[in-house]
Amino acid sequence: MKTYKVGIIGFGFIGKVHAYGHLNIPLFYEQQEFQSRITHICTSKLETARKGADQIGAEHAVTDFREITENPDIDIVDICTPNHLHFDAVISAMQHGKHIYCDKPLTSTLDDALKIQEKLQDYRGISQMTLQNRFFPAVMRAKQLIDAGAIGEVLEFRGQYLHSGNADPKAPLKWKLEAGTIADLGSHIIDLMNYLLGDFSELMASTHIAYPERPCPVNPGKKLKVTAEDNMIALVRLPNGACGTIAASKIATGVEDGFSFEIHGSRGALRWEPMNLDKLFFYDCSAASAPLGGIRGWTAIDCGQRYDKPAGFPTPKAPIGWLRGHMHCLYTFLDSVHKRKAAGPTLEQGIKIQKIMETVKESAAKHCWIEL
Repeated sequence: MKTYKVGIIGFGFIGKVHAYGHLNIPLFYEQQEFQSRITHICTSKLETARKGADQIGAEHAVTDFREITENPDIDIVDICTPNHLHFDAVISAMQHGKHIYCDKPLTSTLDDALKIQEKLQDYRGISQMTLQNRFFPAVMRAKQLIDAGAIGEVLEFRGQYLHSGNADPKAPLKWKLEAGTIADLGSHIIDLMNYLLGDFSELMASTHIAYPERPCPVNPGKKLKVTAEDNMIALVRLPNGACGTIAASKIATGVEDGFSFEIHGSRGALRWEPMNLDKLFFYDCSAASAPLGGIRGWTAIDCGQRYDKPAGFPTPKAPIGWLRGHMHCLYTFLDSVHKRKAAGPTLEQGIKIQKIMETVKESAAKHCWIEL
């Protein structure tokens, strides 16, 4: 069995999520071709790096990402740092021929993303963005149905990712709040709708800052100016003229993790509901509507955990959770590395999403439609 040695850069929340995948994939996927082993944990402080390494049994705790990206023993660089720290690690990993698994968004600025784009022509590794919402069976099935023409020509759509973490005016101005909702949640829902619907032709967007000042995280009595948006709403047009909305919010009071979409077509429709990840809802316009409604209506497709082999654990019928999408995203990447053929979404998709996010910001600032 081929073992790929992994260095994780950043070991906060998302670093632990990625580590969970590396540690547990052998239980969920019955194959003997490859495995991954985390050998290095990198954080900004040696004590947290050592704690993380001890938690998962990694041999090395480091504070300089180059001890991972430039290490000849490392095969895979797994980037889990805050957005503004991605760029240097990505560039270094590319220059040293590492396979790259990078949390979204790719960078904190479009300029940095374009610099990565320039380097891609010389990059020979396998890359993938952590856009895990593509990797639920319900979403994968939706993509199959759309591509097969089951809903016909797309007429309209709605995609949204809603949280409520910024609704409290007392929430301190930490890095995620400073990064903005477009980067944090918008990157996910923009990618998912782009994945399902294809390229967008133009968009018009609006954003909102709920509270102009927030408490300083280290000195709550001090107020800091807020410059990043708490929500975004974009009216998006497809090449066929169909319009829809894509929204992301962290001020949606009462919502825990509301990721959902509706896509309405000439032959049918699809719907995926927040907090109901097991089912894809499908409406077939060709179903008989008489007598008394016939059999026409929304069908709940039990997607559950019905991944293709070698996935099998725990059972296809079991309810699915948030971590499972992350695991299949990571497994797809590892399988791509082993086969030396990228399945995506690759760094190129990360750059594409960065460009769309920048267009959302530009449109919101100028109050106008902008072509993509």
